[in-house]
Amino acid sequence: MALDRQMILLHAFVVLNEAGLEGLTLRRLAARLDVRAPALYWHFKDKQDLLDEMATQVLRESYRESAALEELHPWREWAIACFEGLRKTLLRYRDGAKMFSGTYLTDAELYAPMEANLRRLTGEGFTLRQAVVGLGALYSYTIGFVIEEQATQLAPGEPNPQYDVAARERRVNKELYPLTAAAGAEMFANHDARFAEGLAVIITGLLTMLTSAGTAH
Repeated sequence: MALDRQMILLHAFVVLNEAGLEGLTLRRLAARLDVRAPALYWHFKDKQDLLDEMATQVLRESYRESAALEELHPWREWAIACFEGLRKTLLRYRDGAKMFSGTYLTDAELYAPMEANLRRLTGEGFTLRQAVVGLGALYSYTIGFVIEEQATQLAPGEPNPQYDVAARERRVNKELYPLTAAAGAEMFANHDARFAEGLAVIITGLLTMLTSAGTAH
């Protein structure tokens, strides 16, 4: 079968899940494809170029799955569902959020759902700047949260013993740092609940934007 970008991308995700972001190298990928590394440079100039394409594919998946959410009302439910969906998509891949962070969008067609998201918020009364700030806050929170969440796992479903709550409790001096010791159970467990609570905090801030402008919906 002829080597092309799509085939390389497919195997790159397999290597990512097997070896993590640090283990995803063009040399390892070439070995999996049974080709020499230079053959990959016809399609991707370097690892960052490959990561940009991988991140674009992940964003494409997230947008495709969130298309059914467009009719959700009120807008708060729509926003929460969209970013819960992005988190779910990132969690499918080992180091998914770290891989996704700081990459460059390679598919111009994905500006269409971005436009729809901005239109949704400006249609609710936000200024364009407020919509950008709000979506940016939700996006950055989601990426950052999942990076930290995935650090607690060596791979999906495989806990990282460094973040074991019981081990942390034994390590922290409870007499000197009682709140820090107790916080471990909140910081490294119940990710679903904490993520939802964090989204709610941001949404509350966005509601304040609208209320202060006298355009609450």
